[in-house]
Amino acid sequence: MNVTPPAPPAASTGPTGPTAPAVDIAWGDAFCSEGANCFRFGLDDAGRAYIGSTLAPGEYVSDSVEALRALISAVKSGAADHLL
Repeated sequence: MNVTPPAPPAASTGPTGPTAPAVDIAWGDAFCSEGANCFRFGLDDAGRAYIGSTLAPGEYVSDSVEALRALISAVKSGAADHLL
């Protein structure tokens, strides 16, 4: 899984190096827990799926819909329970 989308070959260069391209993500409503830890899911025009935190809007995990579906299924089945 990518933490941020890969930069295209002609990526612009910012003050600290290459910058990621602008991605138009259609975000859904945020899912918040009791501690106000909010996450949201989104899709772009190319069909890639995204999971991001509302605390850091420019940071997200991106992969195919199938890969994120597998991740969510694994978490729901307890594969990440050792992190709690």
